[in-house]
Amino acid sequence: MSKLVSIVIPCYRSAEMLEGVVADIGREMDNLKDKYRWELILVNDCSPDNTFEVIRRLCEKHNNICGVNLARNFGQHAALMAGFHQVKGDYLVCMDDDGQTPADAIGDLLQGLEEGSDVVYARYEHKHHNAFRNFGSRVNDLMLKFMLGKPSDLYVSSFFAARRFIVDEMLRYQNAYPYVIGLVLRATRNIKNVTVEHRDRKAGESGYTLGKLLGLWFNGFTAFSEKPLRIATMIGTGCAFLGFLYGLYTIIKKLVNPLVPIGFSSLMSAIMFIGGMLMLMVGLVGEYIGRMYICMNNAPQYVVREIVGEEMHKPEDGLCNGPGQGPGEKEQEQNGPGRTRPGNN
Repeated sequence: MSKLVSIVIPCYRSAEMLEGVVADIGREMDNLKDKYRWELILVNDCSPDNTFEVIRRLCEKHNNICGVNLARNFGQHAALMAGFHQVKGDYLVCMDDDGQTPADAIGDLLQGLEEGSDVVYARYEHKHHNAFRNFGSRVNDLMLKFMLGKPSDLYVSSFFAARRFIVDEMLRYQNAYPYVIGLVLRATRNIKNVTVEHRDRKAGESGYTLGKLLGLWFNGFTAFSEKPLRIATMIGTGCAFLGFLYGLYTIIKKLVNPLVPIGFSSLMSAIMFIGGMLMLMVGLVGEYIGRMYICMNNAPQYVVREIVGEEMHKPEDGLCNGPGQGPGEKEQEQNGPGRTRPGNN
């Protein structure tokens, strides 16, 4: 029996591009229909445009597409987690909604899984991002190497395929700050790269701003690494040692030459330096404690407003690759941490 591939796409400001992306996926999966069946989960991260209306139309047109509408903007990684809770497949494929991740490379990623890898990431030789996004990617790569122990020869991207047990392991994480790359790296090291072409964006601009990128990086190294606390400890120890040496220097200087005045400016510089470092350490510890407090209060990863096309998940309905009768829509209560939603409007 052919294996089921679940494709998850987080969507934000993609109303103009989404139908083309879905059509590209359909053509590629039609070429692979002898080996794989497929389903598509589109997660609308509370996009301000009519992205979810486009998703609704696609669900009515195809009976192997499911749409998830989040109640507010939770971010790309939370949207991915919302999609992961809907997947039924043996393999998972994650893509972007802007057309820059080529659908015709899905077969290459799946082939990597067939060859024994647990996760296969797409590697881009030439990225078609602006200078800001490329700089952000380089910083993110350095952070992953240092904080999360990513192998230096491994390239990570938003276009990847994973086995089912990796999805199940990621779903065990129910705290409010998901970071998919961190979840993958803590689950397995059996990861490989496949080189693919990075395309131009079909329309619009990236939704990532400097603030969102900084938030993503900070979330990555505070949620999945204790190294910042260790660095803070080492810096504090270093500052204390330097302060001790400076105190010895001051005493010896005064003993050798009693007429030498003790400098007010040097004293203030030392106080400001040590005080600044202390505030930095306290702030870092406070960030960890704050995240623990939020998680203890069961803050959700995401809140689902509604799900459309969910009948495709019923075993008796089966799955198909082409257009079918619209399955309609139905709102479903998502129980458990990270999957609650408000009452019906």
